[in-house]
Amino acid sequence: MKVCVLGAGPAGLYLSILLKRADPAHEIEIFERNAPGATFGWGVVFSEETLGELRDADYATFLRITDTFARWDAIDIHYRGEVLRSRGHGFSAIARKKLLAILQERCRELGVVLHFETTIDDPAQLPEADLVVAADGVNSLLRRSRDFGTRSAPQGCKYIWYGTDLVLDAFRFSFAETEHGLIQTHSYPFDEHTSTVIVECPEPTWRAAGLDRMGDEESIAFCENLFARDLAGHRLLSNKSAWLSFPRIRNRRWSDGNVVLLGDSAHTAHFSIGSGTKLAMEDAVALANAFVRRGHHDRAAVRAALVDYELERRPMVDRFQQAAADSAGYFERVRHHTGLPPRQFAVNLLTRSGRISHANLAVRDPEFVRRADLDFAGEPDRLFAPPPFLTPLHLGKTLIPNRLVVTGEPRGAGLVRTEPIAVSEDGRITPDTPVGPGSWPVDPVHEAGALAMACLTHAGRRGATRPARSGVDVPLPSDEAWPLLSASAVPFGPLSQVPKAADDEDLARIRDQFASATAEAATAGFDLLELDFAQGRLLASFLSPLTNPAEDRLRFPLEVLTACREVWPDERPLVVRLTVTDWAPRGATIDDGVAYARAFAEAGASMIHVEAGQTVAESRPVYRRGFLTAISDRVRAEAGVPTLVGGHLTTTDEVNTVLAAGRADLCLLSLET
Repeated sequence: MKVCVLGAGPAGLYLSILLKRADPAHEIEIFERNAPGATFGWGVVFSEETLGELRDADYATFLRITDTFARWDAIDIHYRGEVLRSRGHGFSAIARKKLLAILQERCRELGVVLHFETTIDDPAQLPEADLVVAADGVNSLLRRSRDFGTRSAPQGCKYIWYGTDLVLDAFRFSFAETEHGLIQTHSYPFDEHTSTVIVECPEPTWRAAGLDRMGDEESIAFCENLFARDLAGHRLLSNKSAWLSFPRIRNRRWSDGNVVLLGDSAHTAHFSIGSGTKLAMEDAVALANAFVRRGHHDRAAVRAALVDYELERRPMVDRFQQAAADSAGYFERVRHHTGLPPRQFAVNLLTRSGRISHANLAVRDPEFVRRADLDFAGEPDRLFAPPPFLTPLHLGKTLIPNRLVVTGEPRGAGLVRTEPIAVSEDGRITPDTPVGPGSWPVDPVHEAGALAMACLTHAGRRGATRPARSGVDVPLPSDEAWPLLSASAVPFGPLSQVPKAADDEDLARIRDQFASATAEAATAGFDLLELDFAQGRLLASFLSPLTNPAEDRLRFPLEVLTACREVWPDERPLVVRLTVTDWAPRGATIDDGVAYARAFAEAGASMIHVEAGQTVAESRPVYRRGFLTAISDRVRAEAGVPTLVGGHLTTTDEVNTVLAAGRADLCLLSLET
């Protein structure tokens, strides 16, 4: 097979090695515009999992790479004048220039033809080949020459990639408060002389500090002065370093005919959770193995191999990109977490992408987690503390025995939440929805050692539907349905009843119905009250621009909250169940939801129960395990209000991770009945 590779980065070089090793008859040529020794950036980090793949793919190359590795297992977090170290993380790194030299040498040994300092401005300049590989990076010429359905958008902070002659012994995160905002570094060693230092900050901070107007020397001087204590008298080094925005690249497909995308030309993942080089070399392994499986005897075999490659790699890359997006978003908003205690801040950072959990961290560094759990429990002088989910929560004057919340029966949880209880007959979701909290059995919950929370709702335009066992939002027959109300006369779905837009008389009646049901819940002995402002129900419909054209969308929900707060005992917490984002075009955003949460807290809400989506039938939810956790993290940090979060949390490890990191104060478990 004749193979033409554009780009002599790690992806193109390693693929060529693997293809040539699998079949020495392959004729492989690589074309690269730069000189053999030219490279940008500093060190490349590999995980233990990636090293296992490299060992199995080509042991000779693996040995040469690992013989020059810098290895360490610790992460240091410099925060509020403290250094918190977490061990057991297992990193390996190599100078990018050294890695390229090893791969180039191996290519030559195997008979791959390398063309350096060869500029290709048009794909037509490349020789005819059975396979053409676009390994030419983020700005790939080959990708731009065809329609791969490319989407590219900036992600995370502004950043600049420096080196330093300080040799570190750990991966280091440092955070510096400035008058312009928070600026942070990601640093790690990669050989016996040098470490990488990535400086980053949100774009508004970058501009306010004047970094957008500084030249190379000025920028280095600014960063050296800001992180002087970390650098300990050492210098920052530039290699054509420039402030950049990280591009998140995705493609609808990774191949077109005999042209295939590899590495950064196919996808990127933010540097804060790992190396693009790692992903690129894993791509190369998968693509080479696809040809081993499928062969290359004709065009159909080549095409089958390319399909296999994408089917194998895309799911993993999608997960990695999602984790990278979570991590990039964390660092863009990390200033909001600076109110966390040091060790909880560290746990929040270490678990930011979802790849490390509380239990996993305990395996890596049991002493770090032991001390984190003690701090979480507020008893740092004890030898051991209970896991976070078993730590009681003081919410105002109310003590919740543990941090688990369930709906229905206690089953060991600290808080039992009722199913939605309608405040009126026409506020029911289905004919089975109970009306009024007075008949709900509170005593069995208290006898089990738990507290009880009544969830009061008015279904609004999502009412008069069949029970969920018959399907979600399936309308009742017209002769069984009741009239619906909403903020506007917009039906929930194409088959839904058109609701009446509530007038002033309707609003006054609904407000009084919520207040009356609240008083009934207090008399019935409920310990907490939850008002349902979520998922397209009546009060939620006032908060979304998709269902309420008015400018003051908070007015009526705040009236209801105030009316309920007045009749609900002061010492008992009042929770607002809130759709923080509509997950729909032109709908309420997370920024809107944070502002709503802040307003409700100021009006007397003790806690926000975080929800998302379902405002409109055509919403675009992002359901996955713990899908509400990052949203809860933002509400808690930015609105400064305690949160309750669910979102398919099914294990105590997931709950411990959420709590220990300060992303929520209570967790709703999803349990099979």
